[in-house]
Amino acid sequence: MAPSSSGKDETRQINRIAAYAFLLNLALAVMKIVLAYLSGSLAIIASAIDSATDSVASLLIYAGVKLSTKKTRKFPLGLYKLENLASVLIAIFIFIAGYEIIREIFTAGGGIPHIRIPDIVLLAAGSLATLAFGQYAIAVGRKTESPTLVAEGRHRQVDFLSSMVVLISVVSSYLDIHINVVGLTIDQLGAALILLFIVRAGWELLFDGMRVLLDATIDFPTMHKIREIIRNEPLVVGINSLIGRNAGRFRFIQATITVDTKDLNKAHQISEDIEKKIRQQVTHIEKVIIHYEPRERTHDRIALPLENRKGLISGHFGEAPYFSIVSVRRSDNTIQEQTLIENPYRQVGTAKGIRVAEWLVAQGIEQIGIKEDISLKGPGYVLSSAGVEIHILSVDHLGEAILEIIQNSS
Repeated sequence: MAPSSSGKDETRQINRIAAYAFLLNLALAVMKIVLAYLSGSLAIIASAIDSATDSVASLLIYAGVKLSTKKTRKFPLGLYKLENLASVLIAIFIFIAGYEIIREIFTAGGGIPHIRIPDIVLLAAGSLATLAFGQYAIAVGRKTESPTLVAEGRHRQVDFLSSMVVLISVVSSYLDIHINVVGLTIDQLGAALILLFIVRAGWELLFDGMRVLLDATIDFPTMHKIREIIRNEPLVVGINSLIGRNAGRFRFIQATITVDTKDLNKAHQISEDIEKKIRQQVTHIEKVIIHYEPRERTHDRIALPLENRKGLISGHFGEAPYFSIVSVRRSDNTIQEQTLIENPYRQVGTAKGIRVAEWLVAQGIEQIGIKEDISLKGPGYVLSSAGVEIHILSVDHLGEAILEIIQNSS
């Protein structure tokens, strides 16, 4: 099934935001490198390293998102996992940045940085821009269910927190507030706090990305919803297996079901109806594969409308006072069980035929014998949709009717 126009619009939007992320991170990295050089602040140096690695990571994200929807002869299912691979690469770059910060903390001399008012203003502006972009990226990522954009947005939120630490450290240095804890200056402490934010963000991105790359299943609520969609199909009598996995923001579903029909065209139509409903009710479904198998029946349940308890076949389906329900063993056509049930909808004013048909379907009826042709009426559509075989009877009594149906079914 070809990608929808809305899916293409989402991909374009994700590409655009990924490009904005790269430009923002590049601008922040350049600004902080200059400020770090001019001020000598270890906290700003740590933040500059973080932004520089973010720039490279954002470039990888942009490339990953751009290529993720491409399909080639060697990759016919697409390159959707590149989005998750990009998230893992972000985590690796985050850990690299953390290592560089640790090295700076323990190798720097701990000198007093030279902070100016413009430095504080630029850092504050960069922090606000980071926060705004992070919230925007998460909002769009959740709407489009893009793991890359959600990861980018969360990373930007962590960057905002770390920027606040840098800002506090820089303002403290500007105000000439000197604090020394276990031999570390406030500037070094600020860099250490940034490191904690960085490691936490990196671990979350690495865990989520690897989970999808290793083909972990789709979340339970979504899988439960898909299972209920399949179960609600009238002719589905069993779900033998149901597998779902993510690749980027896209979902792949594979199911094996048992259907109550041996008609291949009918079974194929059932699978198409299920796929259509899944796509309508679950977002970002890329592919649905449904294998169907016919149910092996040992007995047939047959319903016949009766005019009285003596077995006279009724000429009216919905108004029949009684229904005889007969269970016939398929191997030797022996009657195993026979019951007489009153029609619960006989006195209903409207749509009694449709209600009776729905009631019989709920009773598990597989064949029905009637005198009138209801194939083009509401009850006929209900019965046919449920796979109930309809026989037009030429006889008037119950025993003869059962025999006629058995002979026609052989």
